[in-house]
Amino acid sequence: MDIGQMFMLGFNGTEVDDGHWIVRALEKDHLGGVILFDRNIAGSVQNITSSSQLQDLSAALQEYAAGTLLVGVDQEGGRVCRLKERDGFPKTLSAKVIAQGDLDQAAHSAGMLATTLARHGINFNLAPVVDLDLNPDNPIIGRFERSFGDDPDQVVCNARVFIDAHHRQGVACCLKHFPGHGSAAADSHLGFVDSTEYWHRQELIPFARLIAEGFSDAVMTAHVINRRLDPQGLPATLSPAVIKGCLRGKLEFSGVTVTDDLQMQAITKKWGYAEAVRLAVLAGVDLLIVGNNLDQREDTLGIGLQTIKDMLDRGEVDADYIAGCLQRIATLKKKIAGELAWKNNIPTILS
Repeated sequence: MDIGQMFMLGFNGTEVDDGHWIVRALEKDHLGGVILFDRNIAGSVQNITSSSQLQDLSAALQEYAAGTLLVGVDQEGGRVCRLKERDGFPKTLSAKVIAQGDLDQAAHSAGMLATTLARHGINFNLAPVVDLDLNPDNPIIGRFERSFGDDPDQVVCNARVFIDAHHRQGVACCLKHFPGHGSAAADSHLGFVDSTEYWHRQELIPFARLIAEGFSDAVMTAHVINRRLDPQGLPATLSPAVIKGCLRGKLEFSGVTVTDDLQMQAITKKWGYAEAVRLAVLAGVDLLIVGNNLDQREDTLGIGLQTIKDMLDRGEVDADYIAGCLQRIATLKKKIAGELAWKNNIPTILS
């Protein structure tokens, strides 16, 4: 089994060659995906400096990969984007600004954004955000205008337009941050976030409705604790109750489950990396993201692979379980390649 397909890693470099560790990961361990950043947390260049440079980098990465490589970015628009104007890319609008206009304008903005990604070899956008903007003091969703609004209908309509524009360009999307980060009062990049007191069940509605309409690309989990869904108090990323019980069970999501960055402090302040990988896999995660943006490490894939191999040897998971993860990732890649339809036929559930 190519367990390397279960990982999406960040790396330093605006170009790659045979000597780069990410190339070795692609060729030797069949790494499933890469996540690109324009700058790292310190402000220095990580992967993106110009249009031509990004095209060359994406093409080189695909050439080194065995089969379709997921090339991902966080290109939400507005303040959260990796292809920025300063590096020669088109201006983008935030979700909040887009939602203030009509859906024709939203479709135009999404179409330009998706076309830019496809032109530069990006086939997986870690967007749209479908969190409801319920807390004006939220430091990471509301503050950065990342939500389409506080009304589930408005969020769903704008997310649908965003997703359709990407699918027309052969770019997959990822709904985030399940089961809802918009009501939280803290930032999971910086430490533990317990949203139990603030969370509302309506925060599930955008996810549920889009999934019921057949969306089956990917859903990203939040590193937030929600005791209404998990009495044990595990962050959603590490919670079987949230992922297997709610997302897979109640909402019947059949696509790829994706972690938020495992280097965020909501995880690292309590769990070591190997243990975080172990718990995420047990919780039901298919694709594990390690951005190497907050902390540059070249050993994350090796440790992650060994962790899953040890789980198999101990019988914590069986080969069929991991094969299921790999199959969902392979299905997503077939959709990107145009070999399968984007949407599944799933019966309508939560309204």
